[in-house]
Amino acid sequence: MILCQSEWVNESVIMAEQTVSNEINALEVQAFELPLFQAMRRLQQDAEVHAKRLARYGGLSPVQLMILQVLAGEGQMTASALSRRVSLTAATLSGQLDRLEERGLLQRQRDDQDRRRQWLLLSDSGRELLQDAPALLPPEFRTRFAALPPWERHALTAALLRAAELCGDME
Repeated sequence: MILCQSEWVNESVIMAEQTVSNEINALEVQAFELPLFQAMRRLQQDAEVHAKRLARYGGLSPVQLMILQVLAGEGQMTASALSRRVSLTAATLSGQLDRLEERGLLQRQRDDQDRRRQWLLLSDSGRELLQDAPALLPPEFRTRFAALPPWERHALTAALLRAAELCGDME
């Protein structure tokens, strides 16, 4: 009985320490909440402005341009591989692929060995469009980013990738 009470006391102490630790962590995070939100909002606003610029060029969204660029680099991919590469759900990607195919910018081709598999390929029109397409990132950002020392470019990229991971899985 004494051993059980001792274990219970130890568990109670551990739980109390974890509760205090969680409360301290919550307060520490709260101090960063406003500046983090402001920075994320600023990035979102800049992305929206650049998306409007891209739309004026050939009516492409940044996501569609990214899809075309990935396909250009890879040659051919399945939709599931592309979905993982561009961080889009299968449903979202499917709609984007339909729009790009309707515009003649990509093609779907059945696999010769496995008819269930479908390859996505960039069409000649898609390749032509990419040659003159603007960059995914706004020109001002690209200029400022290029002026940073290499270590800072790597650190910034790593921090943004980590922040994206903290947002959780894509739905």
